[in-house]
Amino acid sequence: MQEQPAQAGADAPLITVVLPDGQEVDGRLHERRQTPGQWWYRVGVPAWRNTDDGGVAASEYRVWVRAPGMVRPVDGAAYDAVATQRMEPPTAVETILGPRRRTGWVLTKSGGRRGAGAAVIHAPDCGEAPASGQVLGLDAALTAAERAGATLCTVRGRTGTRTSPRR
Repeated sequence: MQEQPAQAGADAPLITVVLPDGQEVDGRLHERRQTPGQWWYRVGVPAWRNTDDGGVAASEYRVWVRAPGMVRPVDGAAYDAVATQRMEPPTAVETILGPRRRTGWVLTKSGGRRGAGAAVIHAPDCGEAPASGQVLGLDAALTAAERAGATLCTVRGRTGTRTSPRR
């Protein structure tokens, strides 16, 4: 959280902030940010802070919270001037075809925790390729495939069905 002097956000519109225990407090909305699947609001809530001379002063703590679950608008408050970062809308191609699949081959290690384990190289469309696997370009995939113990995973169509390479 970032501590601000009490007057720093006085021009930001009021918003109701819902605390983790269900309490509601008046806060200020400083900015909004859209991410895939949700919105985040940067809000300031009133608090106290210790001063250098040993006193106590009014302050504001700012934090990012999910919207709408952790905030609610205040009747009559205008939010049009709040700094807002929106995601670019999907292109017509993205809308029709859906999200892009990753390109390249996916390298995973098989076997237990001990030892190097055998490398498995999954085709880009393989449903068994883990999202966390290392993505390889063509040259790196061919180099990995030449190593002893490496196996290849291929896919039939786009079903993600694993088949063994022909020998």
